[in-house]
Amino acid sequence: MIARTLKLKVESGLADNPAVALLGPRQVGKTSLAHEVATGLESVYLDLEAPADLAKLQDAGGYLAAQAGKLVILDEIQRVPDLFPVLRGLIDKGRRRGGGNGQYLILGSASMDLLRQSSESLAGRIRYLELGGFTPAEIAPSGEIGRLWLRGGFPRSYLARDGTRSAEWREDFIRTYVERDIPQLGPRVPAMTLRRFWTMLAHLQGELANASKLAAGLDLSHTTVLRYLDLMVDLLLVRRLPPWHANTGKRLVKSPKIYLRDSGLLHQLLGVHDMDDLLGNPVVGASWEGFVIESLLSVVPAGAHAYFYRTSGGAEIDLLLQMPRRGLWAIEIKRSSSPRLEKGFHQACADLTVRKRFVVYQGVETYPLPHGVTAMGLADMMRSIGTEDRT
Repeated sequence: MIARTLKLKVESGLADNPAVALLGPRQVGKTSLAHEVATGLESVYLDLEAPADLAKLQDAGGYLAAQAGKLVILDEIQRVPDLFPVLRGLIDKGRRRGGGNGQYLILGSASMDLLRQSSESLAGRIRYLELGGFTPAEIAPSGEIGRLWLRGGFPRSYLARDGTRSAEWREDFIRTYVERDIPQLGPRVPAMTLRRFWTMLAHLQGELANASKLAAGLDLSHTTVLRYLDLMVDLLLVRRLPPWHANTGKRLVKSPKIYLRDSGLLHQLLGVHDMDDLLGNPVVGASWEGFVIESLLSVVPAGAHAYFYRTSGGAEIDLLLQMPRRGLWAIEIKRSSSPRLEKGFHQACADLTVRKRFVVYQGVETYPLPHGVTAMGLADMMRSIGTEDRT
């Protein structure tokens, strides 16, 4: 299971570093995982949104210094960015006194880039890990990939007793973000405007980022829309998939693609309530594409980079993985149970001299296709990516 693997990574990170930052959106399971890591250890847990816990940090340096020898878990760290310099001082003081690693487990509902704006002082002292929702690898062998795709990977959404309760949970999640969480971290924006912006992004799932189109639809400036988009990316709710940028002698698309990272939130924003709704919705192909991309990126090895490739001439690859020691992997994503590849995919592979070619489809069998392509189900593709190549 991905969560079990991540638990091992957290434990390994704490063994090698004074601090580990575990990042992911709200309600994705960070706190549960942190408490599991702390099992059997002397630890203290602080919720930085709880007034009682915040009160303990009025003299943060003094309080945290008194916890020496314990694992200190700091939840929702982005709420108190002033803690980072304090942590640096305590870590460095501990090192001078011969202190070891594993002092702080930091939980945050924001991206590494956002946290690093406040935490450059922890460079060389912290390891960053990201926790997403449930993935197909975690629910196997139950085979409920369709349910996971429809409801998304947030535990309470996927595990809800029925579709109605799942939808209610997702609606509450969206409302909390637009009414409280986003305004607290970014500009003061009416909740209705944020909801409309998020919904417009859902309608543009898998398309090239077009801030001008979004700005016109919301009657906002181009700069304001870009700021909103940056914040949604920082909060790990939206993914900007960059285009391949190396010089191939071709005219390449330069704008990133935009995906809502959780398929359940995507469907909630679009009013998709069940599988019949989803299969009849024009966004179905882009929804499946985004779901597959998020699933695959949850298992890429450290140092891997993800792109898409598109030229003005029509050559295109849905997902291009630059894998450490394994070269370029070209992955096309099809919703069909009998996938067929267009000429543009083969042309793109030739442009880039990719090492491996795959098509991920909704079936479960793995079999060869012409031109060196392997057709593979999503769960098997995840295992292939996550398996270390020792050749």
